[in-house]
Amino acid sequence: MAIAEEKKSKIEEEMKTLACWMAGDFSNEKQALENPTKYAHIHVFWRPLPYEFFEGIGFYSEQVYDYDLWRPYRQGVHRLVAHRDGIYIENYGLKDPVLYVGAARELDILKTITPDEIKRRQNCSMIFWREGEMFRGAVEGKNCLINRNGCQTYLVSKVELTAKTWVSLDKGMDVNTHEQVWGSKAGPLRFEKRQSFAEEVPQVDDCTVID
Repeated sequence: MAIAEEKKSKIEEEMKTLACWMAGDFSNEKQALENPTKYAHIHVFWRPLPYEFFEGIGFYSEQVYDYDLWRPYRQGVHRLVAHRDGIYIENYGLKDPVLYVGAARELDILKTITPDEIKRRQNCSMIFWREGEMFRGAVEGKNCLINRNGCQTYLVSKVELTAKTWVSLDKGMDVNTHEQVWGSKAGPLRFEKRQSFAEEVPQVDDCTVID
């Protein structure tokens, strides 16, 4: 069934807004200073990729401790896809992530990433939807599997995003007992945007909305 032009236009506009809000350097310094025994000082970088990478809107991301910016503990590539029931962010891993350390801060490194160097993380897409002046996101289902120290877990991930803040909670749950194996037990990480990269988000005039 074809999606009405009005709804298609709304989804496209929301995807562009989500991308602009995501694009930035986020830090939880305030949270870490207030509760240093519970929270480390972390940066989450979302750097837009050129339009040609996905023929649309995409990002490279890094999560890194503030004291060691050249040793990220998580890296990824992400593609935004408009669906009639929300905005999907497909997640990809890098085949050799060490080659691209620092790409979120150094555009010369970012430009060396090619589509041949990424691999889809199956069942690990995030689904985002708009709620007023906020986007909420959650991982699809319970089939995003992560092996941690010999234990098979599924990811539970929730995000709240505004124009200036990023709040996230990631947990790994045992596939058999459904008990938490890894992730924050002190509560969500609360980040504030320090620098925006919104001007680097590709200007996509039209996009395909998937039923």
